[in-house]
Amino acid sequence: MITKLNLSSNPFRNRTTPYILSSALLFLAFVGGVFLLAQWRENLRLAEVAASEADDLRKEVEIDRNQTELVQKELTPAQREMLIASHKLVANKNFGWSRLFFDLETVIPGGVSASRISVANVFENNGRPGAELDFAVLARDYQSVITMITNMNNSGIFQAELRDQNLQTNQRLKFTEFSLRLVYTPAVGVSAESSNDIARANDGGAGE
Repeated sequence: MITKLNLSSNPFRNRTTPYILSSALLFLAFVGGVFLLAQWRENLRLAEVAASEADDLRKEVEIDRNQTELVQKELTPAQREMLIASHKLVANKNFGWSRLFFDLETVIPGGVSASRISVANVFENNGRPGAELDFAVLARDYQSVITMITNMNNSGIFQAELRDQNLQTNQRLKFTEFSLRLVYTPAVGVSAESSNDIARANDGGAGE
């Protein structure tokens, strides 16, 4: 004989399951809270370390700046001139002189010869090296020099300004030396020419 179970009057109850689920949820929440707290403390520690390192770096930079200013103040005028000259020497060594002579060859027309070149200043403009030059050429006619100046100013790497001209003669020839102020900023991404270009540019001097 089967005994009928009336669920409405005697419902099935498992009293331990809700407590187990609640305990599991509380445990997970506790573990998550501990993890988040540990992560927050670690982030706070890293932020404090980064702030301390940045502060130390600022102090070192300030100390170096003060020491540099102090040294410069203690230098005699002669020592300051030597310091400036040494900086220019380093800049000159880093400058692409072979490219300069190669680029000059591309803008100087026939009938014009370079006679003199000297460096007034070496500089950097937006990371690009450049030089201010005192430049002189020999030519028999004025129009060839104007053509050269036009070529330079249209090249994108030279800025030329005519400053003076001086008529010169010898036993066989009559020619004029033209002096220019030249600003040279080499193009980015163009490799420097070999030392043979320097020799070739020097050979194309006043002998033409």
